[in-house]
Amino acid sequence: GLSPEEAKGLGGDIKVGSFPFAANGRAMTKMGEEGFVRIVARADNHLVLGIQAVGHGVSELSTAFGLALEMGARLEDIAGTIHSHPTQGEGFQEAALKALGHALHI
Repeated sequence: GLSPEEAKGLGGDIKVGSFPFAANGRAMTKMGEEGFVRIVARADNHLVLGIQAVGHGVSELSTAFGLALEMGARLEDIAGTIHSHPTQGEGFQEAALKALGHALHI
């Protein structure tokens, strides 16, 4: 997917939501609090353009990221999907919620 800078280069407004693993319960229990999940979407229709993640265990989230991009997910699709607790996958949901202005844990 696209980074915020790449998405801005396409023209049009974007929404970016970032969620730090320092606020994620599962990351805290694994001593993996460094890092984040970031989601980039169009502002007009919330189509997800890119997802970036850095930190311990993010490779476990790559399938969900790829699926979201492939299916043409919108922020509401990710925000409205139940994510088990406590998991790092909650960070993906939280990033989407943050982009929508509704983050729960930050």
